[in-house]
Amino acid sequence: MTAVMVAKGLAKSFGDLVAVDGVGFSINQGETYGLLGPNGAGKTTTISMIAGLLEADEGEVRVGGDLINPRAVTPKRRMGLVPQELAIYPDLTARENLEFFGRLYGMGGSELADRADRVLDVVGLHERQKDLTKEFSGGMKRRLNIGIGLLHNPELLILDEPTVGVDPQSRNAILEAVEELSRAGIAVLYTTHYMEEAERLCDRVGIIDQGKIIAEGTRRELVEMVGEKDRVSISGTGPLAEVVRQLSSTVGVAEAGESESGVTLLVEDSSSHLAAILSTAAQAGMAVSAVEIEQPDLEAVFLHLTGKALRDV
Repeated sequence: MTAVMVAKGLAKSFGDLVAVDGVGFSINQGETYGLLGPNGAGKTTTISMIAGLLEADEGEVRVGGDLINPRAVTPKRRMGLVPQELAIYPDLTARENLEFFGRLYGMGGSELADRADRVLDVVGLHERQKDLTKEFSGGMKRRLNIGIGLLHNPELLILDEPTVGVDPQSRNAILEAVEELSRAGIAVLYTTHYMEEAERLCDRVGIIDQGKIIAEGTRRELVEMVGEKDRVSISGTGPLAEVVRQLSSTVGVAEAGESESGVTLLVEDSSSHLAAILSTAAQAGMAVSAVEIEQPDLEAVFLHLTGKALRDV
């Protein structure tokens, strides 16, 4: 796949404080990459260097092959940045905001009008385009902020906690818009304090702590990396002690024990081993009535690696 953004060996210190220490990762075309970390982990500093707002002490960032730094004006056109703080003018309408920021990017005429129409559709604000943004809800303002970041059709869109403080309906609209961006081939760098958003949106996740990327991969890869296993609960009747004994030696089963309704197992990649597990249980004399699989999630991985839950940081 084509790497849109590549960061290598990023480092940044503030006096004696090492904020970022050798961070590197890439984001491919059409990929949503989640950067997750506790407060003070170096996440904001890393994003600032990737966006070209902060000079790196060491390392480099390239977007579309172009070097990014605070002096690289033209290459920054390849990126769109949606910061945590709203960057809109309350006394302008939604369309006027888009037109203003579009002109800053050198856009105009029919090109700007067409792009404004497009992003208003993407963020679901076409019917409110002539309303002053000071009359918008917090969620609508956030969606307009995303539209501004998208206006110049960037190759990379940086979304820094875009759903903070919005209502559930607007939050879902934002998540749907991000999913649409991925389908459209835009590379997205996404940060959030809501793990379910990362689960839903992110193709890969990088976990940053104490200025370093301590783990990176898909959800499944991260789960396997820290040794988390699927919990399989099999309800049924029969000689449960014998069922447990035989299942304990079945490939993929790390642990087996009796429960009130049957047996409970810890399994590595249950989807690959479930058929053999059920076959073994039946051969041992168990009449299976139900199977429930609970897969470990990113929250469990994050807690394991950092000692903190994401929403607590």
